[in-house]
Amino acid sequence: MNCAPKNVTVVAGIIWKDGRYLGVKRPEGKPMAGEYEFPGGKVEPDESVRAALMRELSEELDITPTAIAFFKEKEHAYLHIAVHLHFFHVRAYEGEIKPLEGQEMEWLTPQEGASRPFLEADREIVEQLAVLGDAVLQ
Repeated sequence: MNCAPKNVTVVAGIIWKDGRYLGVKRPEGKPMAGEYEFPGGKVEPDESVRAALMRELSEELDITPTAIAFFKEKEHAYLHIAVHLHFFHVRAYEGEIKPLEGQEMEWLTPQEGASRPFLEADREIVEQLAVLGDAVLQ
């Protein structure tokens, strides 16, 4: 019996506003509930990563990104799932952010983010943002 974790391609938006980024707490009932993450989700078959980011941020937060920049790609294996992540900086968007899935959210300075319990796959990104600080906003 093969117990290898399922492989999933995922997009994540690092959404910026006034020098802070949006951290989203995973709601109760979801795997790894209570941990922080960047908003986003699974890429559907035959969907580009940019299209997936646009769809996910619309579905989760009711916004349409208008300024997107690719940041980093990485892979991470949890016990139950292996993820291939594509991180994007979102510096502008249309709409007002609303937690459409009932998730708790917090605007974090790069330094505050480093003190939150982010998902294991996101921690390296959170640490890089804390080190880069305002330079990441250029």
